[in-house]
Amino acid sequence: MYKIGLIVNPIAGIGGAVGLKGSDGSDIVVEALSRGAVPQAGARALTCLKILDSVKDQLHFFSCPGAMGADVFAHLDYIYSVLPMEPTGEADAWVAADTEHAVKLMSQQSLDLILFVGGDGTARNIFNGLNEAGIVDQQLVLGIPAGVKIHSGVYGVNPEGAGEVVRELVTGEIVSLVSAEVRDIDEVAFREGRVNTTYFGELKVPAEASYMQQVKNSGREVEALVLQEIAAYVMEIMEEDVYYVIGPGSTTKSITDELGLAGTLLGVDVVFNNSLVAKDVTESALFDLIADQPVRLIITAIGGQGHILGRGNQQLSPRVIRCVEEKHIWVVATKNKLKELENRPLLVDSGDPQLDDEFYGFIPVITGYEENVIYQVGLKKVSR
Repeated sequence: MYKIGLIVNPIAGIGGAVGLKGSDGSDIVVEALSRGAVPQAGARALTCLKILDSVKDQLHFFSCPGAMGADVFAHLDYIYSVLPMEPTGEADAWVAADTEHAVKLMSQQSLDLILFVGGDGTARNIFNGLNEAGIVDQQLVLGIPAGVKIHSGVYGVNPEGAGEVVRELVTGEIVSLVSAEVRDIDEVAFREGRVNTTYFGELKVPAEASYMQQVKNSGREVEALVLQEIAAYVMEIMEEDVYYVIGPGSTTKSITDELGLAGTLLGVDVVFNNSLVAKDVTESALFDLIADQPVRLIITAIGGQGHILGRGNQQLSPRVIRCVEEKHIWVVATKNKLKELENRPLLVDSGDPQLDDEFYGFIPVITGYEENVIYQVGLKKVSR
């Protein structure tokens, strides 16, 4: 049997859809829930594990009680054992110490892999727990992405991608392993529009480039002239009486800057007839505003990773995205940003696998004034 530990951070990413740009701190969790946020980590774990149906008889899972793991297996006919621990928090009051305690208990099980659901903070907790157990250099781990912004290189590109990596490990298709960086962001600075990441260490992960997320590039100067050209072109093709939903990022913010509007760098804004009608909007407010209206969506790719949906823009939920016709989703990026991907595709991790599959193919990317390049979106279809 292939022995896998599963740890779920129940509140991972809970602040994303409601515009809080993170989930660190009990006050943020309370605020997110008060805004109507719905925990998604368990569902993302389930999406990943369903990829393993064809090999489930070869697997034995070791997990945590309740929302930290066991609840996921209520929906699966898998072999699993629950660790003898009592989490100190519930789904709305999770604490990092629970993950570190779970990791220490799992270190006694001689596991082949520890699978965990969360964001950069959870990756830090996994690192800390393994480091204290003295096996950080030996234990193979893999993250299922569920955080708001993920800078670490220890995650699959989406839940299905993580499931594919596990399936290939179990069937012997992957043999190479690498050390990947664990990085975390200062969420207080992030909410103020500053991106500061800190390196905490490295974890041992499977080396499957197609399905593994890269470390996010940040802090590099981009060509101001190119951004102005992109913004000028987008402004030229904007139409009257149409809502323009503008996602986060320096490339997209160049558009609101060129319009003379005080948009947000890290939030989602809405422009209508050259006026800012909604700033740093939440998912529910955005949906109420654009449902049944003429709308365009303008997004960019995360440097070094390639995600255009599902990283830092969870306000753009599946129901919001479906309000926009495919031809009216505009991706903007400098050519340098595309070159950083080294021919890897642009990625979509919306939380809805069917919607993600609909993006698979090639799309035009606006890279300058009246300039487009055709670029691939999505991975090869995963096993069902």
